[in-house]
Amino acid sequence: MGFSPPVSRRNLLLLLLVAALIWFSNLEYRKLVRPDEGRYAEIPREMVASGDWLTPRLNGIKYFEKPALQYWATAGAYELFGQHQWTARLWSGLTGFLGILFAYFAAGRLFGREAALYSALVLGSSLLYVLIGHINTLDMGVTFFMGAGLMAFLLAQRPSAGPRENRLWMYLTWASLALAVLSKGLIGIVLPGAILVLYTLLQRDFALWKRLHLAGGLALFLALAAPWLVAVSLVNPEFFHFFFIHEHFERFLTKSAGRYHPWYTFIPILLLGILPWLAMLFDVLLGGWRREGERRTFQVKHFLWLWTVFIFVFFSLSDSKLPSYILPIFPALALLIGERLAHIRPRTLFWQTLPILLLAAAGLGLAPEVTRFASAEVPVALYQRYVYWLWAAAAVWLLAAAASMYFSHRQDVRRAVVALAIGSLIAGQLVLTGHDSLSPASSSYYIAQRIEPYLKPGIPFYSVGTYPQTLPPYIHRTLTLVAFQDEMAFGLKQEPQKWIPDVATFEGIWRKQPYALAFMEPDMYRQLEKQGLPMQVIASDTRRVVVKTP
Repeated sequence: MGFSPPVSRRNLLLLLLVAALIWFSNLEYRKLVRPDEGRYAEIPREMVASGDWLTPRLNGIKYFEKPALQYWATAGAYELFGQHQWTARLWSGLTGFLGILFAYFAAGRLFGREAALYSALVLGSSLLYVLIGHINTLDMGVTFFMGAGLMAFLLAQRPSAGPRENRLWMYLTWASLALAVLSKGLIGIVLPGAILVLYTLLQRDFALWKRLHLAGGLALFLALAAPWLVAVSLVNPEFFHFFFIHEHFERFLTKSAGRYHPWYTFIPILLLGILPWLAMLFDVLLGGWRREGERRTFQVKHFLWLWTVFIFVFFSLSDSKLPSYILPIFPALALLIGERLAHIRPRTLFWQTLPILLLAAAGLGLAPEVTRFASAEVPVALYQRYVYWLWAAAAVWLLAAAASMYFSHRQDVRRAVVALAIGSLIAGQLVLTGHDSLSPASSSYYIAQRIEPYLKPGIPFYSVGTYPQTLPPYIHRTLTLVAFQDEMAFGLKQEPQKWIPDVATFEGIWRKQPYALAFMEPDMYRQLEKQGLPMQVIASDTRRVVVKTP
């Protein structure tokens, strides 16, 4: 293995600056994409507009599917910096980047300075982590706080931690898990708790529980997590059953969320999402349960391995699956892979990077195949524009892999890892940035610009048979739903006066309006046109039609 002297502070700061510039470069560039980005941009907008930061609302309707922490953070960004695409995505981007910094700090304390650098580079360049870190969803926030709780726990329990360190890091663990619960719900405490129980049973390390500071930790956890849950339940008695029973147990155990996929769904997602560290993934998963030191010594790598495997299996068994659900395993994997890279032989790294070189070369040839996904709703011309971005991403990735192999051949592991990580981060950002080529079909931004002259204060604006998640954030107002409930069904049961249940009732109301707008999909427009409803098209595209009263 080639020897590398410690990284200078100047070079670390330079690397940090470069990584930050790349990481935050495109938060504003892309239009908000349906459905999640529109939803999680709109709920905070309505908080700011209404002044009610207690009861989350989507399109003016009570929305209790998730806790409020990210809504508050985004609403705060709106208040400070204005409502923009970058402020809507700021929480995901910021927590993602802070997660990389925390991985560096924790790995340094646990495994040494070289492993610290590699752990941060692995996390900040893994494809799934990069993508989710730049999309406005709740998954990066919960991943950051669960990861912070995990790493604080490891720092508290490591053999070299004294009583004072143990207490301080455990309190940070409890606080982080409370914020994880406020980010996405009970998984923030249930999953870490289950992993802790499983670890103590497998290791027979029951003395560990004496070092958890249970009384003070639980008090801190409840002080942070409980106030909003109690307050929102007092104002909205229906919250408790929907949030705790429906959103957690029924969603996990049934297909009610409409996100059912086979048990093996997350296997290809993990294999693609961990790129370019695929070979190292197999190394750490297959060899991650080797004992270090005495049985009674806390096994850091065992806990990281168990964290990864348990969360992966847990979501694989669920009847509700989305690709981002397994993101909380990535901080643990980054520490395991970073520690592995700190001891890897240059020759081994050379051969483990070769598949990445071949994948990047294949990407150059296969990029045009993306046009096969074209449809009437997403025309081939949009995908053809995306191809250029995919070519650029593949070319950068190819050069990064080639540079990494060159440095490995020269016995310079550090430069090899840095080259592959920074190149992969750039490639991931190009894939994501280029996706804006599809925004005319995936976002309501352009429709919003075209109907702006027709928007007048207080006029009725109906959404017939659908709900355009990305339209309200751009036009800064809600819509009246017609014959459509979907995820707002529960809220509409509480406030049924806020929608029109059927198209026939809407038609009668529409004919009496002196001036109104309506949003619909092309099939609905054709149906209403055939029925003779008077309306004038003011904007349309492959997925949307906006009309006004004639």
